[in-house]
Amino acid sequence: MRRPALDPRTGATVTIAWVIIANKPFYPFYVWWLVGDGVETSAITLVAIAFFLAVPLIARKSPFSARLALPLIGTIDTVCESIVFGRASATLLFLAPCMALTLVSFDPVEKWWQRGLTCFIFVCFAACWWRLKEPVFPWTGDQIATLSSINVFAVASLMAFIGVRYAGTSRENTSP
Repeated sequence: MRRPALDPRTGATVTIAWVIIANKPFYPFYVWWLVGDGVETSAITLVAIAFFLAVPLIARKSPFSARLALPLIGTIDTVCESIVFGRASATLLFLAPCMALTLVSFDPVEKWWQRGLTCFIFVCFAACWWRLKEPVFPWTGDQIATLSSINVFAVASLMAFIGVRYAGTSRENTSP
């Protein structure tokens, strides 16, 4: 028996989750190859894979929960990584894809969830921006510059993929 297809936005959300899950294990290798130090510290980011894996697992039972979970998990992951890598590493930029997901993932009747999540992401950004300074690991200036380059490119790539994947997903008004 074939399972019914996911709605377009939930399908796009699951695709984005799988892309994140597939790419997360490579981050410590990028750090090792390009930065040369801090691989153990960057391996902490792998913990988030289990949380991102929850998105495709819950999508069929609760499409709304999956669409809510992806930007929420991404935001929490970004805050944790920003604490580890520090503000100068540009990890806070990953909040931009989280915000983009919030903009494209919800039905019109879910606007209050969308607004609340948008505010939550912004509050997380502001708190990190004002409170975070030094990273947990003592990166050199050159290493931070390299980490920043890695993260800026990764954010741009993820934003582009979100734009391509969500293009054409239905935005029909389901409100009464």
